[in-house]
Amino acid sequence: MTHFTSYDGTTLAYRTIGEGPPLVCLAGGPGRAAEYLGDLGAPDRTLIMLDTRGTGASEMPRDLSTCRVDRLVRDVEALRGHLGLEHIDVFGHSAGGGVALLYAATHPDRLDHLVLANPSLHAIGLESDLGADKVIAARSAEPWYESALEAYRRVREAATFAEAARYRLAFEPLMYGRWDATAQAHAASDPAQRSLAVSENFYAGYRPDVETLHTALAAVGGPVLVLAGEVDLWPTAEAAEQAIGLFPRAELVVQPGSGHYPWLDDPGAFAAALDAFLG
Repeated sequence: MTHFTSYDGTTLAYRTIGEGPPLVCLAGGPGRAAEYLGDLGAPDRTLIMLDTRGTGASEMPRDLSTCRVDRLVRDVEALRGHLGLEHIDVFGHSAGGGVALLYAATHPDRLDHLVLANPSLHAIGLESDLGADKVIAARSAEPWYESALEAYRRVREAATFAEAARYRLAFEPLMYGRWDATAQAHAASDPAQRSLAVSENFYAGYRPDVETLHTALAAVGGPVLVLAGEVDLWPTAEAAEQAIGLFPRAELVVQPGSGHYPWLDDPGAFAAALDAFLG
């Protein structure tokens, strides 16, 4: 684990995995340590796995408002400076995809490639669950369906991440392409890897300036990959398709049979998609 000091004196941590050109990886949750990303199927890259401030081995900031999605952009830029790179390739998963989108809008001149894997679209004012009812209904033959559906409704109704946490494990089968032993272990690790304080502050008080953000994203000149799981709910593949039109050079890859963590459902296909895009 390597540490560096961010713009406000907060000590942040990251670990590196693999070999090849660097790929800065932003975890989601929100508020989950980057450990849950594993090795992303082992693409031909050096993965720089940043623990969001307040999670994993990164220090909890004195000011929790700095954990808000738009303010986390400054940590990504501080990491770029620490790495001594003029330009970076950025990978953002889930809520980390929202941070990656805002980084692209703020620092397009520092960005080479952008990978948005199952990205949350809330940060740029788009809906993430278009067609979710249809995706859920297609899984009605699963033995866990009824209990997961009820838990899903409870999660959607919860006013806070802490309130939703009590239903999360029962809801989790809907977030994976296969609810096998690997998926169950991955889901069970969530509470130990998550900082609820960071989760609660991630969107607190945030209101996206949609017109300004979309104009900024339209000026991003580098290539963009949006990778969605066929059976994911946040975002659905239908919702992820919205992001394509925001960029001049973007493509959508939908991984068959995969949920919110497609590198678990089919590691080889996921890594191959990254390698093909990043070249």
